[in-house]
Amino acid sequence: MSDMDETIGNTPGSEHDMLTLQIQDLKAQILDYKLKNELLEKELLQLRKENAQLKRVPLFVAAVVDVLENGEVYLRQQGNNQEYVTAVSEKLHRTLKPGMKVAVNNTLSIVKTIGNIYDARVRVMELDEQPSVTFEQVGGLKEEIEEVREAVEYPLTKPEIYERVGVEPPKGILLYGPPGTGKTLIAKAVARQSQARFIRMSGSELVHKYIGEGAQLVRELFILARERAPAIVFIDEIDAIGSMRTNDGTSGSAEVQRTLMQLLAEMDGFGNRGNIRIMAATNRIDMLDPALLRPGRFDRIIEVPLPDAGARLEILKIHTAKMSLSGNVDLSSLAELAGDTTGAELQAICREAGMMAIRRDADAVEPEDFLAAIKKVKRETAAPDSRMYL
Repeated sequence: MSDMDETIGNTPGSEHDMLTLQIQDLKAQILDYKLKNELLEKELLQLRKENAQLKRVPLFVAAVVDVLENGEVYLRQQGNNQEYVTAVSEKLHRTLKPGMKVAVNNTLSIVKTIGNIYDARVRVMELDEQPSVTFEQVGGLKEEIEEVREAVEYPLTKPEIYERVGVEPPKGILLYGPPGTGKTLIAKAVARQSQARFIRMSGSELVHKYIGEGAQLVRELFILARERAPAIVFIDEIDAIGSMRTNDGTSGSAEVQRTLMQLLAEMDGFGNRGNIRIMAATNRIDMLDPALLRPGRFDRIIEVPLPDAGARLEILKIHTAKMSLSGNVDLSSLAELAGDTTGAELQAICREAGMMAIRRDADAVEPEDFLAAIKKVKRETAAPDSRMYL
């Protein structure tokens, strides 16, 4: 027995209990100090790492312009556009490709590869999931849909047909027509059908203040499309950057024209049978530059018109499929009454009719709800203001 144990054994019961508690308390304190010491050691290790990071020489980002022979690489530094040639190891030389981003030190030697870094505005244009729209959700437009599928879907899913016949598929597709007729809907449906990556952008997103910024976004967008192939690049409202070029002398107009020229150059860089298909949509085809509309860029220009009576009936059936309708609702007569309306307006009519039924706390939508919804949604043509001619 140790001296402590003998001491404890010779002490009365109350003192023995007190010493036992003190020993347990000391053991708990030791365990607590061990835990605190471990935390402090981790914190010290983290601080040493941060200190070493602060002392490290910063690296600069450069882009690989070309991979030369004899283990040399032609680089362009980001920001100041300084160009230089540097030598790399044989192993690194085999992995480098033009357009790749690399990190270089103060001696302009490549330290590591970074890969392609995209602007955040470009990354959000790529949809992570396939669009949920199918061709069954597009009412009417049978001929237009078939033309789009021939030019976009079949070259991606059935390329052997074009090779067998010896025909080059259309290079680009331009959809034009009034707002709300289903141009974007068709683009989403064909992307889902072809199982391709869908990259959607708006023409206005490419209009920027600073020189070269819009053109840089266009370059990065098409680099992203090449990496994500098979992919469909859909440019909505292309008239924002593709309008006819004029010489008004403003810097804003010049920047838009630079962006347009970069877009034209990127479109010329694609082959007809590649895994990247280009689609665009506009409401104002009359404003587009002739260089965009020439064969070789947009080979197929498709009008998406207002739906006729049969197409309006199909659209009403699509949007009322999940609605509770009373037995006396005649969709055929409603399609006739809703003349000169777009698909988006017909969807709004169905939604408004349902809201009116909810307002009445009804179990089903009545014909009167649809009539009131048509009157609310359908835009009446205003009489021309003749005061300007007085």
